[in-house]
Amino acid sequence: MVPAAAAVLGLSLVSPPSAAAEEAEAAAFQHYVALGDSFVAGPLVRQQQAQARVPLLGCMQSNHNYPKMLAERIGVAELTDASCSGARMEHFYENQFTDTLPQLDALRPETDLVTVGIAGNDFGFSDVFVECAKRSLGNPLGSPCANYYGDELDVRIEGLRGEISQVYADIAERSPDATVLSVGYLQLLPESGGCWPSTPIARGDVPFLDAAQTSLNAVIKEESEANGAVFVDVLERGRDVCKPSGTRWVEGLIPENGAPVHPNRLGMEATADFVQAAVGVPSPAL
Repeated sequence: MVPAAAAVLGLSLVSPPSAAAEEAEAAAFQHYVALGDSFVAGPLVRQQQAQARVPLLGCMQSNHNYPKMLAERIGVAELTDASCSGARMEHFYENQFTDTLPQLDALRPETDLVTVGIAGNDFGFSDVFVECAKRSLGNPLGSPCANYYGDELDVRIEGLRGEISQVYADIAERSPDATVLSVGYLQLLPESGGCWPSTPIARGDVPFLDAAQTSLNAVIKEESEANGAVFVDVLERGRDVCKPSGTRWVEGLIPENGAPVHPNRLGMEATADFVQAAVGVPSPAL
């Protein structure tokens, strides 16, 4: 029975929700885990996040990488950013550094959003890029790198299928109710031409390497989707290392805001845009 005084005054006897309860109710996702390599961590993008747990520069995880941008935009309750520069798929299962945990350990049964960006280091893009750059010096108009590798890069990419599939299967097992987004790699090189010598890749090798990156993204898409993930294609043409500052999403060998041949601030913002669109959650109204 409602006391008379309360009835007269029109007061509710139900306690107002706590601030924590209101925040949890408003959050689109309760626990967001970001996994991946330097294209997720964002080395040298704006301010670096202090990481006392790892030696030297450690994971070089930026405060302005796309997971942190996304979490702020859509108002997740809790973000665990386990991304680390230099990570390979093996580091999802074992320590990358002495004092870091395997990335998959960040997942919990109640995790409800996961983004993943991995396989580039397993493919060896950094080593390939350096090798191609060296070979371009003696033949900038030819295709010395394509001649050197032949079909090896295609074989490498196909050889990653099993590992990629296993990663996404294990994510689904550890966090069965999570929305899992597989995020591809931003375009590194144009489809043709290039910009030698500022980015020293021979003219004939530019389409060769672009095709390899396209193939890698395609394999990631196929294997992640086969395990229930949603692939987010971020390879938008016209944003490569050869484009001017203010247009490119990936820095060249002389970077302005980011590591060489890695996403810059614009690239991180664009990736956050793509992922947010895939999640389908608008930014909270101010």
